[in-house]
Amino acid sequence: MVDDDWGQVECTIELAPDVPDEAVSGLSTFSHVEIVTVADRARDVPPDPWRRRPRGNPAWPDVGIFAQRNKDRPNRILVSTAQLVAVGERSLVVRGLDALDGTPVLDIKPVFRWSGPRGEIRVPAWSDELGENYF
Repeated sequence: MVDDDWGQVECTIELAPDVPDEAVSGLSTFSHVEIVTVADRARDVPPDPWRRRPRGNPAWPDVGIFAQRNKDRPNRILVSTAQLVAVGERSLVVRGLDALDGTPVLDIKPVFRWSGPRGEIRVPAWSDELGENYF
């Protein structure tokens, strides 16, 4: 499976039964949210390698797990920024969440203007190539 073309994918996140409706109050005033998930179908690292070529691409460098965003991680916790499309009484619809259907959601956080990186972002060329079709 290749993890690309997430940009137009819309999905619904439903609140767990023990989370009150009021937890999403005010969320509809935001355009984007950060979604924290657990990659419950991924493999643990170890036993997978702590260092590898992203997506197994021989043209890209062999880098450590903390220098990439692969789902197979030491703790399987993933973070994704998604566009907030709609907020319901006990759910929200987002676009561009790079998670498989049924992935457990651990937390939802609004994106503030000041909560992103400040200043110029430096990344290796291979990561820009990887992201060309990601969204």
